Amino acid sequence: MKKLNLLFIFILLMFAVSCGSDPDTNTEVVTENVLKTGKVAGRVMSQNGSKPIGGASVFTFDDKYKIYHTNSDADGNFILEAPEGNHTIYIQTGNGSNFRTEAAATIKNNETVNLELTQTKLTQVAKIAYVKGSYDKIENIIQNLGYTATEITNADLANINTLAEYDILFLNCGSRKYSQFSSVYPLIETNLAIFVANGGSVYASDWDVSYLVGGDDNTNNCSLPGGFIPDTKLCSKNIGSAGQVAGTVNNAALVSALGFNSLNIDYDLGAWQKIISYDPAYWEVLVKDATTNDALMLRTNQFTSTNVPTTPIGNAPNLLYTTVCVTLPNNIQITISVPQIVVPYLVALGATVGPCSGASGSGYIYYTTFHNHATGNIGNAAVILQYVILNL
Repeated sequence: MKKLNLLFIFILLMFAVSCGSDPDTNTEVVTENVLKTGKVAGRVMSQNGSKPIGGASVFTFDDKYKIYHTNSDADGNFILEAPEGNHTIYIQTGNGSNFRTEAAATIKNNETVNLELTQTKLTQVAKIAYVKGSYDKIENIIQNLGYTATEITNADLANINTLAEYDILFLNCGSRKYSQFSSVYPLIETNLAIFVANGGSVYASDWDVSYLVGGDDNTNNCSLPGGFIPDTKLCSKNIGSAGQVAGTVNNAALVSALGFNSLNIDYDLGAWQKIISYDPAYWEVLVKDATTNDALMLRTNQFTSTNVPTTPIGNAPNLLYTTVCVTLPNNIQITISVPQIVVPYLVALGATVGPCSGASGSGYIYYTTFHNHATGNIGNAAVILQYVILNL
């Protein structure tokens, strides 16, 4: 009996050893969840395919609304890395509210999908208006890109219902004609304030700075009566002389979009506007004189005004898109427009509603001391004006 008990104990010990874990010999299998990604490539073009568009935002989201983003280069080319699967690729300029398009793409692991040019042409969402000038034809540049603009008059500017039909307004140099419309200019300036404060964007060239700060057909002094921008923000006088000016592009994003950082601007008329002073906290200098550092091109979205009524502006707000600010890696912030349905998900990930900078609700104001002359473009400034059109 004693021998049988010892045998039984021995068998139990052997069984325990064979069923136990041995850290030296047991192998634990670990499955890593590796994100599978591919790439989508293409070339951003204007609506008629005539002009590659640099500086456009190209982005998509994964199924948890994490953003994947890149920009097109000066030749319009882009390569976007994103998770595999079916995605909507968003292509936009500016904050995306005026020019954008979308393309469907099936991204495959370690492969590159090439979008066709028909998928990457920027579509005009905005309604654009212009006032005819004497020395300037920005409408020609708009049309050469394949977009449409409607001519309106100073009488139309005096009617807020007419002005509010548009998202973007171009004021060509020489359009003010103060002596003919002096009685309605206080109303025009009030309407321009309403327009910009509610998200409309304005471009004014050369003498038409008088719409912004006051004066007659042009501004010949500081702090003139009229205008809708405070006199402390900007002073421009028509004392600039004719001749070539070497300009420097002063904005990194604009340099990337254009592919150059310097240009010669041909001021081919007498009495050009010269910026005397500006508030650097209010205006961003996009182009400056390389020799004197004088500002030649300004931009702001800082406009605010008290007692301005809330007024629906243009076509863009009716398309169920919302402007949001998204933070990318390295704390880079971008302003984009996205379908309203995805906004709560982006906000949950840290995005904020509205632009990343500027006054809430404000549209952009661009002002250039140069323009495209009615008899021909001045140097390669037309390329910069193409950028202005697409980024208002």
